[in-house]
Amino acid sequence: MHLPLTKWSKWHQFQRYRETEKHKREGTERITNNQEKHDVHGGCTSNISMGGGSIKTPLLFQSKLLCLSLLYFLTTTIFSVYISFSHSSCLFTSLPTSQSHLPNTLLFSYPPSYGEHKYAIPSLHPSCSSPLLFPEYRVAVRDIHDVFKNFSLSSSSSLRYLTGNRDSFSGNFSTEKRRSFFSFEDDPLVKVPCGFLKEFPVKQSDKLEMENCHGVVVASVIFGDFDKIRQPKGLGMHSLQAVCFFMFVDDSTVRGLQIHKILTEKDEKNNKVGVWRIVRLPKKSMPYENDAMNGVTVKHLIHRLFPNSKFSVWIDAKLQLSVDPLLLIHSLLISKDVDMALSKHPFNVHTMQEAMATARWNKWRDVESLRLQMETYCKNGLQPWSPSKLPHTTDVPDTALIIRRHGLASNLFSCLLFNELEAFNPRDQLAFAYVRDLMRPKIKINMFEVEVFEHIALEYRHNLKREGLNSKESAENDQQIRMAYSVDINGSGCERYLWKMWGESSD
Repeated sequence: MHLPLTKWSKWHQFQRYRETEKHKREGTERITNNQEKHDVHGGCTSNISMGGGSIKTPLLFQSKLLCLSLLYFLTTTIFSVYISFSHSSCLFTSLPTSQSHLPNTLLFSYPPSYGEHKYAIPSLHPSCSSPLLFPEYRVAVRDIHDVFKNFSLSSSSSLRYLTGNRDSFSGNFSTEKRRSFFSFEDDPLVKVPCGFLKEFPVKQSDKLEMENCHGVVVASVIFGDFDKIRQPKGLGMHSLQAVCFFMFVDDSTVRGLQIHKILTEKDEKNNKVGVWRIVRLPKKSMPYENDAMNGVTVKHLIHRLFPNSKFSVWIDAKLQLSVDPLLLIHSLLISKDVDMALSKHPFNVHTMQEAMATARWNKWRDVESLRLQMETYCKNGLQPWSPSKLPHTTDVPDTALIIRRHGLASNLFSCLLFNELEAFNPRDQLAFAYVRDLMRPKIKINMFEVEVFEHIALEYRHNLKREGLNSKESAENDQQIRMAYSVDINGSGCERYLWKMWGESSD
């Protein structure tokens, strides 16, 4: 069949057009297939075909690793936001900003040999179930300043203290006599024994400084070169003027500091290590032979050593504050409207559990005195913890950090507790619930969660090598108190306590 020339030309052009379109489609399919293979082996997105062309994906999104990273980032970000605002997290807000926050490097520069950051104990609770919310630093400063202005000494001055000279620092009264001071409401004019019936060896210059502390005092003790002096972290600039820091040390601790050139032997007027004012207490003039008893004298009679202070923060020397004390006072005391704040014990709930642990782990080696102490408390009304004691959720605190509002209830509690420590031993956790539950008027205590404690303070182990001790002091520390026998439950003064603690009947 023969077509005319004009028709042949049109037909030939049509065929060429069809072949061209076919080649284009085949090329597009090859590109699409190749891109799909690329996606399977690592691509993130494919080229998008539109008509005869395609839009290429940027190289930034052609990596499978990058895609997974982006997916992980978005997932974890959403999860983190959820955790941050959920009630199961520990949310600390409005800490001092960099403008108002004093860097630790400006407080004191330790020699490398001292090792103030050695032997840190890791936290067991990286998050907590009870969030502690801090106000803005300036708000805390303003509110505490208002408390200072409105603070009346009438409540604290109404507690009158027993004076005079006795053989014992706090009188060492009988159980019946000590109990007579528990009901302060019955006779508000009674003079309460509260230590200082013997001399406490503070130099006059230190005593004047302590009396001039009219706001907040932070105090600690190192005896026997047992710990290192650590500077608090997170201090606001205003806190250096509003807060007094006092560290009480004995002779062996001073020698340890002199070994590292932190204190000099010749210059006794050098009494500052960073923010801490160092108060030297000569060993021979201490009221007790036991270092622990001398330590709890400062710990629980801080309101008497600093008679004009409104608030106090006691911190064991094994701890390092990581939050400004003004924020702690505002969040744990003022906002809760309580007299005292301290942490729950991480394990024990009942006083008897703590007494057993004290004997088991040789925290106090005279087991017979522990038995006598517990039987005395059981006979005089101590009960195991139960829901009837709410809002207190435990009978055993961790007393390494104590925040106090100095007033009638807090000061009376400290005096009564100290009298028990002198009567038995310096293990203050054993007498805590006994005094708290039986004293009148009642003291309001905020016993916060262990997780909160671990977020506001860093804990360190005691010194492994106590360089300041001489051979005589080392020998005295190594002497063991005679271990006494334990008695059976049956016939014990705490028999009913123990059966009730274990949830069983004593009948």
